[in-house]
Amino acid sequence: MSDRPPARARAGRACRRGAGRGGGGRRAAPPHLRRRYGESHRIVRAESGETALDALKELKLRGDQVAVILADYRMPQMNGIEFLEQALDVYPGARRVLLTAYADTNAAIDAINVIDLDHYLLKPWDPPEEKLYPVLDDLLDAWRTSDYRPVPTCKVVGHRWSARSSDVREFLARNQVPYRWYSSDTPEGQRLLSAAGQDGERLPLVITPDGTPLIEPDDPDLAARVGLATTPTSEFYDLVVIGGGPAGLGAAVYGASEGLRTVLVERSATGGQAGQSSRIENYLGFPDGVSGGQLTDRARRQAAKFGAEILTAREVTGLEVTGASRTIRFSDGSAISAHAVILATGVSYRQLRAPGLADLTGCGVFYGSALTEAAACQGHDVYIVGGANSAGQAAMYLSRGAKSVTLLVRGTSLSASMSHYLIQQIEEAPNITVRTCTVVDAAHGTDHLEQLTLRDVTSGHTELVDAQWMFVFIGAAPLTDWLEGTVLRDGRGFIPAGPDMTIDGQPPKGWELDRPPYHLETNIPGVFVAGDARAESAKRVASAVGEGAMAVMLVHRYLEQS
Repeated sequence: MSDRPPARARAGRACRRGAGRGGGGRRAAPPHLRRRYGESHRIVRAESGETALDALKELKLRGDQVAVILADYRMPQMNGIEFLEQALDVYPGARRVLLTAYADTNAAIDAINVIDLDHYLLKPWDPPEEKLYPVLDDLLDAWRTSDYRPVPTCKVVGHRWSARSSDVREFLARNQVPYRWYSSDTPEGQRLLSAAGQDGERLPLVITPDGTPLIEPDDPDLAARVGLATTPTSEFYDLVVIGGGPAGLGAAVYGASEGLRTVLVERSATGGQAGQSSRIENYLGFPDGVSGGQLTDRARRQAAKFGAEILTAREVTGLEVTGASRTIRFSDGSAISAHAVILATGVSYRQLRAPGLADLTGCGVFYGSALTEAAACQGHDVYIVGGANSAGQAAMYLSRGAKSVTLLVRGTSLSASMSHYLIQQIEEAPNITVRTCTVVDAAHGTDHLEQLTLRDVTSGHTELVDAQWMFVFIGAAPLTDWLEGTVLRDGRGFIPAGPDMTIDGQPPKGWELDRPPYHLETNIPGVFVAGDARAESAKRVASAVGEGAMAVMLVHRYLEQS
C-alpha cells in the first residue's frame, strides 16, 4: 500500500506488500484498503518479495516516505519475515505488520523479536472495520507522531586505540544517536580533520549533523549538541527519578502514565548495565531474547510517549530535604525539586586491580559489553573476566565473530553465579573455553592491549598469553556515594528500605512519622529506592522493572497522606 499524499504536507506513504501466486509485477490495491485509505495514501501491492523490495527502493530514490508495510508470511521467493528484515534497511521507520494464518502464529511471535514487528494479523480479517482498520489507523497515527524523517547522522573521527574515542562511540550508540565512524588514519578521516582545521593530535573529532565540529567533547556538551535533552523544563515536579536503568525507566513509565509530572535524570545513557547486554533471554515476554539496547529504546520511547522528561548526561551530586520538598543538586550547581524522589541509580562494574590495566582501559580493556567494539573483535582471540550472567551473555555474543572466547573465572565453576540456560549455551559453543580458578595478574601493551599474565589461584602457576581484547564483568558497586550523610546505606553502599531498616519493629533513627516506612521507602520519607541500588535486591531486569512500578504506587500513597 503506497500512499497518495495530502496536498499540503505530503505527510506520509503507506506501502503494502501482499502475497500472490505467480507473476512478479504489481497489482491494483485491494478495494477495502483503497476505500479506507485511498484519498490520503497511495497503496502499492506487489506479487513477490523481490518486486516489493524494488518498489520500496524506487520510493526511496524519489524521496517518498513509507508509513506501513504489510507482508504475508507465505509468499513466493522469500517469507514475510525475510522480506521485512530487508525492508528495514530501506525504511527503518516504517511500521511493520505480518499477515499470518493460524498455523503460522509461532512464526509471527518470533518476528516480534527478530524484526521488532509492530503487529501481526490473522487471516481472514473480516469484517475489516473491526479487525483491520483499527490496527492500521493506530500504526499510521504512531508513525505520524514519530520522527519518521531521515535521521541526520553525526561523524566521529578518532583513533582505534583511543579510550575517549571509544567512550564517545559508546555514548552515542547507547543513546540511540546515529553516527558514522572514521579512523583518523583513513583518507576520509584525514579529509574531515582537515575541513575542521585539525591535525589529529586532539581526538576524537565529532561533527554534528549541522556541521559543527566538536574537539574532545565531554558528555554533557556532546549530549546537548546532538539533540539530547539536558535541561529541565521546570523547577518543580511531582516525581524525580534518578537513574535510567530498568528500574528508573519502569518508574518513569508508570509515574508519567498515572499523571505525575515526572522527570528522569541519567548521568550517561538510559538502560544502565542491562542496556549494555547483548542478549537478555530470561525477560518475560521475549522467548527468543531481546538485546538490552532494544529493550531500553522501547522503554525510553514509552516513557516519553506518556510525557516523562528524560535528561541525559546530568550528574546528581546531592539530595536536600526542606519541609515537604526534596531538592536534587546537579554538578553544575543547578537544582530541581519535587514532592517525591525514586533512587534508581543502579550499579557500576567494579574495576579490576592489576598492573597495566588502568592505562589500557578503553584501549583493548573494557568494562561491560562495549558492543561498539564487537565488530573489531572479528577473527581475534577475546578474553572475558567474570562468571555471572553478564559475562556469559557477552561471551555468547562475541563468539559469533571472534576466533575464540576465553572466560576467566576465579571460582571453581560457573554454576554458583550463572543461569543454567547460559551455562548450557556456553558448553555447546565450539569456540568458547572456560578457565576456572584463573585471574588476571597483569596487562601489557604500549598504546593498546597486547598480552595478559594469567595466574592459576590454586597452583600459583602464571602464563603469558597474547590478547588484544578483554572485557571485564567482576561484580558491581552501587552508585550512591553522593548520598553520604543523607540517605542511610549499608557497609557496601547499598540502600536499605522499608522493613530492612527496622530493628525489632522500630523505625530507623530520625524517622518522625507515625507510620513505619513503606516497603521501598528509605529513611527519608518520600524518597524511595528501586532496582540494583537497593540492599538485598534480586539483581534481575524483571525485578528492577517491577520495583520501579511498585515505587510509583508507593509514591501515590505517600502523596495522598502528606
